[in-house]
Amino acid sequence: MQPGDLLDLDVTDVAHGGVFVARHEGRVVFVEGAIPGERVRAELTDTAKAAFWRADVVDVLDASAHRRPHVWAAADVSVPPAERPGGADFGHIDLDEQRVLKKRVLDDALTRFGGVSEPETTISPAGDAGGRGDAGDADSSGAEASDGLRWRTRVSLHVDEEGRIGPFAARSHRVIETPDLPLATAEIEEVARSLEGFVPGRVDLVQPDEGGVRVIVRPEQPRPEGSERAERADAPRGRGARAGRGARS
Repeated sequence: MQPGDLLDLDVTDVAHGGVFVARHEGRVVFVEGAIPGERVRAELTDTAKAAFWRADVVDVLDASAHRRPHVWAAADVSVPPAERPGGADFGHIDLDEQRVLKKRVLDDALTRFGGVSEPETTISPAGDAGGRGDAGDADSSGAEASDGLRWRTRVSLHVDEEGRIGPFAARSHRVIETPDLPLATAEIEEVARSLEGFVPGRVDLVQPDEGGVRVIVRPEQPRPEGSERAERADAPRGRGARAGRGARS
């Protein structure tokens, strides 16, 4: 089978890295956008390795009771996989179940790699390490809102050769323009919407405790002459000639 082929898969578990586990004829398939217990139709994205394949959900055939519309509309299962921004892997899962699954991943790692036979772990809301319960409405301190949003005080966006600004698509260096960043604080999201005119590279948005949002520009560094990336950069770019002009995200 090749990337682009579709498989109907039964999802059995969660794995490190925000992906979920299924099997096809004995081979492990790591699936993005699923939930354990679901049956999904998934598009293969990587079949290069003998040990495992990777795939993205394109349709949910038998949904989990814990599934919800993705908190980031741009990353919802209704969007073609290649156009979904990465960075909100569990956004399609009820918040309580997200914490159950994350605890499972953490406990498994402690047992398998740390030799801890019975891990005693808890998963608390962001900004609530003391386990004080619901964090209420988010604020600029990075406390998580009751819906699990608005807690990121640092976001890295990328600028491609055509000036597009946004997060990368999952497991890709392709920039996805999106009008919202629901995991980020409202202040960071507002600044992100105003960005334009940057050369290719990375733009970090950081909100310190004292307030305000810092914009840290990290232009792409030239590749050594003769490298594959350098050879591609020297090739005719077509619309990429507009790289320095930027675009509103």
